[in-house]
Amino acid sequence: MPMTSTTAATKAAAACATALAAGYAGSTTFAAAPAPRAAPSPAAATTERGADLSNVAGAAHLQGFGVGFGLAFGAVAAAGLLAARRPVAGSYALRADKQLVMQRAFENELGVQPPTGFWDPAGFCSDGDAKEFYRRRCVEVKHGRVSMLACLGYIVPEYFKFPGYLSQTSGIKFADVGTGLSALLKVPAVGWIQWVFFCGYMELFACYQDPDLMPGKLSSRFVVGLTTIKSNNLSGWVFGPFGVPNAPSIADPELRKKKLNAEIANGRLAMMAII
Repeated sequence: MPMTSTTAATKAAAACATALAAGYAGSTTFAAAPAPRAAPSPAAATTERGADLSNVAGAAHLQGFGVGFGLAFGAVAAAGLLAARRPVAGSYALRADKQLVMQRAFENELGVQPPTGFWDPAGFCSDGDAKEFYRRRCVEVKHGRVSMLACLGYIVPEYFKFPGYLSQTSGIKFADVGTGLSALLKVPAVGWIQWVFFCGYMELFACYQDPDLMPGKLSSRFVVGLTTIKSNNLSGWVFGPFGVPNAPSIADPELRKKKLNAEIANGRLAMMAII
């Protein structure tokens, strides 16, 4: 919160007093107290008295220089302290305007739901970059879908398992595979290699995120030599509701928005649940 005028004046006076006292205390180091000595002879007393007067004048000059230097140093230190503590004019207004622009840029997007509304505590959307928001939304939807499948894979085997063998060569049955992380030690290496290739194929070809489509709207593509071939027969299938290829989207815009928001909310819940 910005300081009031009374509080600022009080702190300024305290800072100046502290700095001036420090400067004055430091200035006294220029004048040293004379050490005790034996009484001089009458002949030397006159000579030494003149020397003492000269020393006193010199000490007074040094002390006066030290006081002036200390006062100047204290004033500069106090001014620097006040300048450092003074809030930058308009900084709070600029920060508030930036937050307002950020909220207005994405407050109507899918996923902005009660009770939190637009909630971005980490500030990922603080720059208002629509391209970065699109990329993060695609990642959020994808991770939510994978997490929902992972939750099903964690719960269903507690009640049902496929009959037969998972790997006949290794003699592993589906009934031998546990649930959760214990399954990692049961699945053979060849099975994991097959799974990696399957996920890569789905990610790059069968369920590809076309940049021209909305986040989560997947389609197929046919690639030859790192070149995408546009073909109605070999590629370009767009997945509709429930993953049905080329199925029409929900006609009612309000119902469609409700279903898409439900998917995002369920995906967020599944991402937390599978942890």
